[in-house]
Amino acid sequence: MAEAKKTDRGSGPKAGGAPAGKAGQAARPKGGAKAAPAAEPQGPAKRASVSGSVPPRMRDRFRAAVVPAMMKERGYGNPFQVPRLEKVVINMGVGEGKENPKVLDFATADLQAISGQRPVITRAKKSIANFKLRENVPIGCKVTLRGPRMYEFLDRLVNVALPRVRDFKGVPPKGFDGRGNYNMGLKEQVIFPEIVYDKVDKVRGMDITMVTTARTDEEAKALLTHLGVPFRES
Repeated sequence: MAEAKKTDRGSGPKAGGAPAGKAGQAARPKGGAKAAPAAEPQGPAKRASVSGSVPPRMRDRFRAAVVPAMMKERGYGNPFQVPRLEKVVINMGVGEGKENPKVLDFATADLQAISGQRPVITRAKKSIANFKLRENVPIGCKVTLRGPRMYEFLDRLVNVALPRVRDFKGVPPKGFDGRGNYNMGLKEQVIFPEIVYDKVDKVRGMDITMVTTARTDEEAKALLTHLGVPFRES
């Protein structure tokens, strides 16, 4: 009798043991569904192109026509000696931004629509009591354009925006700084076709600086003239 009781106790399943099935195999989920495979890690997202699939036509014009013309005109022996346009800086001052921050939002939106690039907020470097100006107060916005966006902006400025200026006779030739850089100012931002006149809160001007690799103002003026900048006859 004692031996029979021992066999009965050992034949039953142990507490906390695995469910009935083949030895050494884990229980499958109901319905025979297979486990989903692990997701593969995604690679880095591709960076969007700056100017789309169409190259800037002013850059193509510079390489195909301006470089040979300036080499023949000024006697350069190497194409890399021809001065080039390095960058274009657009600055829009918003003095009332220190009192009403919302005004700065309108100016930033206009400059972003004109340049196609997000502007940077400029702040006061020091406090000036006469102008009621405190240090680090936002007073404007600016944007620096290079590469395709630079050529696209200059193309729109020369061929679309400047001809829309009332009584336009050309840009002043006295805007050079003596180091091959040219500065000019615009009184209205509405001359650009990207600006919707009905949504403009106030007419604002801007300063445009064209930085070139030229060493003299004469070389810089010759480069910008070949690129189509209409200088006023002195």
